Amino acid sequence: MKIAIIGTRGYPYVYSGYETFVKELAERLVKKDFSVTVYCHKNLFESYPKQVNGIDLVYIRTIEKKTLSQFVHSFQSMLHACLRRFDAILVVNPANGPFGLFAKIFRKKTAINMDGLEWLRPKWKGLGGKYFFAAAKMATKLYDVIVNDSFAMQQIYREQFNCDSTVIAYGANIRSSKKPALIDKWNLKKDDYYLIVGRLIPDNNADVIVREFIASATTKKLVIVGDVPYKDEYARKIKESADPRLVFTGYVTDQDELAELYHNCFAYFHGHEFGGTNPALLKALAYGSSILALDTVFSREVLADGEYGLFFSKSAGSIRDLMREVEKNLALVDDFRAKSRRRIRENYTWEKITDQYIQLFKELTPPRGEGVRAGNK
Repeated sequence: MKIAIIGTRGYPYVYSGYETFVKELAERLVKKDFSVTVYCHKNLFESYPKQVNGIDLVYIRTIEKKTLSQFVHSFQSMLHACLRRFDAILVVNPANGPFGLFAKIFRKKTAINMDGLEWLRPKWKGLGGKYFFAAAKMATKLYDVIVNDSFAMQQIYREQFNCDSTVIAYGANIRSSKKPALIDKWNLKKDDYYLIVGRLIPDNNADVIVREFIASATTKKLVIVGDVPYKDEYARKIKESADPRLVFTGYVTDQDELAELYHNCFAYFHGHEFGGTNPALLKALAYGSSILALDTVFSREVLADGEYGLFFSKSAGSIRDLMREVEKNLALVDDFRAKSRRRIRENYTWEKITDQYIQLFKELTPPRGEGVRAGNK
């Protein structure tokens, strides 16, 4: 079966959740005898091999502007893919919703991965938010299968757009600590710090966590991993917070270093608000962290309503109270660490995710005489 994947920066360019998803899925599909083609942003690559790790690559140039780059690239990629003999086209990102029209015209089988409530994110105020909402609504009409990455998101799409969807979550790879000394570069010690990982944008709520942490009496540090690749007032204010217990690492691109930060933290703060199954939260589970998460329907689904972590709100004092609770109850923290990887093994391995996509592709391209079905996984 020949599959095209559109909507990311490309392969093996691993930058964010979508690129990681494509890498993990495409490599496994190839091992199961699928022919996979990934469309890449030519601007981001220095060389242009036609194939890497058995994955075929198509490079297309785009406009180098933050708000238009992916839109223009996906537009061109979809047209290109519709003129090729692919059995199915997998698109990611709700912003690409309108391009399902081309697939309809060319009678191509399609699925689109809709990962979050983009129209609610503060960074897409005004016209941007309206576009994401309209694009998501169009996607539900133009693509054969809508993929949501959580059952909570599926319910939102059902209520918001009156559409059926298939639920296939994100995945994570389980690992254990190998080089704990890698955290020495930040003068950190095991269990002596809390951890935040994510872009410094409003919907990840790092400002709330930092503010509450500063107001607490803890002697532990707070390590903030992440930044934004542009000048931003919100991020600037967070980074200028005055407290000797705060450690800003910026981006950590070395995956071994990042893993050790997870492995050795006292607890991981998860403040993401509008996504579905969040990659950073799954990584924290896969790496054996004790988790303190913002109380959302998405976090509750991943953490099984508190079986695999504790919750806080954005109300003043909520995080401080939770910190006092866990620092007085070390057995609770150890219990969450001990069982965190079990949640991944049972629900969120990339092998399971790949098998679910294979089943989707089979249903998407049934023998003649059978229709396409979109159902729950």
